[in-house]
Amino acid sequence: MLERIEKILLANSGTGHTEEMLKMLMELPSFQGANVTVLHVVPPQITTEEMTRRLEEGGQVLSAAIQNLGLEAQKVEPVLIQGDPKDIVVKMADETETDLIIMGSRGLKRIQSILENSVSQYVFQLAARPMLLVKDDLYVKKINRVMVAVDQSETAKDTLALAFKLVRDIKGGQLVLVHTNPDMKLKPGEIVGNPEEDPILVPAIAEAKKMGINYKAVAPEGKPGERICQVAEDLNVDLLILGSPDRRPTIAKGLPDLDRLLGQSLSDYVRVYANCPVLLVRTPT
Repeated sequence: MLERIEKILLANSGTGHTEEMLKMLMELPSFQGANVTVLHVVPPQITTEEMTRRLEEGGQVLSAAIQNLGLEAQKVEPVLIQGDPKDIVVKMADETETDLIIMGSRGLKRIQSILENSVSQYVFQLAARPMLLVKDDLYVKKINRVMVAVDQSETAKDTLALAFKLVRDIKGGQLVLVHTNPDMKLKPGEIVGNPEEDPILVPAIAEAKKMGINYKAVAPEGKPGERICQVAEDLNVDLLILGSPDRRPTIAKGLPDLDRLLGQSLSDYVRVYANCPVLLVRTPT
């Protein structure tokens, strides 16, 4: 379970809004004690001259990121490395035993991600640690409304516990509990059931009431990925938390599992289509 967030790895490409996302997270008590590694990777270059130039540019990117984050010097470590960004991020996450990876994403679909050699897709596939993906074209908002997808999986229990912890720290915050019902039979024109009677949501609702958390429960019918993204948009959610199983191949840990990349993964769909940052919860091994 992701009980404490003590180490954060920010994979900084110099573009997107990951720095803004991290700054907002660091305002929350759950994150304020964390140490942050800001990583910038320079891909290998053919000539020494080109490599020197790219390393200098990378140093400038790191310097600007550190200044923008405004963290205490002892709480942040800049790291500039040459290599393949995909491999470096996964390796660095393991070496630092990070509790959370934050990185940008272009929101590419599965096949497009493979063809365009997407770094975030590769890391999402192979990393065994929680990831926060922030699409480059999103406007990052102050975190107030947090949505969590609830089901009967073990990962969902950790996901729900983290959501409770975060929202409890947000003054005036709201927790949106959502459980999709793909097989529910509804009346014509009806799009949601009664969430207060949904057997999956009932325990989560009871816990939210017990903790005094402002909540809203939603139980839409239909395809889970589509409905989760729709609810997030309709309710103007600032952060979506979703349980995501360990995606690493069981045979070849060093290669992407193409079958699952091309499959109909719920977390794959949500990371592409959600209109807010997505936190994919995994338990580090």
